[in-house]
Amino acid sequence: MSSSTDYKFEGWQALDASSAEGNMRWSEFQPKAWEETDIDIKVTHSGICGSDIHTLRSGWGATAYPVVVGHEIVGTAVRVGSKATGGIKVGDRVGVGAQSDSCLSRFGHCDDCAAGEENYCDKMVFTYNAKHFNGDAAQGGYATYHRSPSHFVVKIPDGVDSSQAAPMMCGGVTMFAPLKAYETGPGKTIGIVGVGGLGHYGVLLAKAMGAKVVGISRKESKRAEVLGLGADDYIATDDEKDWVQKHYRSLDLIVSTVASSKVPINDYFSLIKKNGTLVQVGMPEDGAFPIAGPSIVFGRKKFTGSLIGSPNDLREMLELVAKKNLKGLVQERSMKDANQAIVDLEAGKARYRYVLVNEDAA
Repeated sequence: MSSSTDYKFEGWQALDASSAEGNMRWSEFQPKAWEETDIDIKVTHSGICGSDIHTLRSGWGATAYPVVVGHEIVGTAVRVGSKATGGIKVGDRVGVGAQSDSCLSRFGHCDDCAAGEENYCDKMVFTYNAKHFNGDAAQGGYATYHRSPSHFVVKIPDGVDSSQAAPMMCGGVTMFAPLKAYETGPGKTIGIVGVGGLGHYGVLLAKAMGAKVVGISRKESKRAEVLGLGADDYIATDDEKDWVQKHYRSLDLIVSTVASSKVPINDYFSLIKKNGTLVQVGMPEDGAFPIAGPSIVFGRKKFTGSLIGSPNDLREMLELVAKKNLKGLVQERSMKDANQAIVDLEAGKARYRYVLVNEDAA
């Protein structure tokens, strides 16, 4: 245990919606008040997630400014509370994803927490743009340090680079959780819609779990890249004639990462076998999905969603990543360059994940 507090929490603060245009301001901020169940992390790497952009611009509702975003955090544990759980020690390399707390720390276990699905707890606390149970604002990882309740801090296995681990703390586990829930493995054919920052992890993970994988995107120009990730087939919905008929009822599961309702969702259902499922993980800002009744009635198909992943999901995913030596397509950016990095992400320049690096800490 360490009681050292000779460091400052500084980070990129968003003061209003214009921050999404590259106008975050670097300044000192107040973390949640220390509790003996907490862990302080010296941040070495912080992935940039699309959720950060949505939050910066208040795209999913009013953001509680000022806020420090970032929920793909990797670094070194520098202070570990006397009541911390998880066996983490000062000096361990650790990570935090999109969830910072749940009811289990204060109110006893709800059914979801008792089942190890803390990410569906009604009282879940997100890593940023939320309030901790003590009333303090939750602040994220575009920063020098991060303070988190220990239950949501996981060890990073040896052999997994920090720059690789960071975007997996949200992007990776958001894909792993539904693949795990729907028993992805040999004999299953999985479609991944939107092979980008989220979707490319879906291809890597589903293939590592033993499934046949089909990448689904709009343009034929992406085929070689997606197949190069390990996909067995590729569907270009804008450029491939008769793609629905060609791939009719060929998939057991589709996981869609696209954060837009303007997709050919009823055609996607045509690709799914009887009793198959379409899992939506991207959250659109532009309205509801126009799902026609016959798309799900014929074939007894299901439309559902999945939200991030639990601490156990994170550990299982990281074990798989280490065992299979999986590597996402990651580009490092300096933490000092965060404003330009979020602008570049929004412009579609990332291939496929940006990770902010605190050079001094790393």
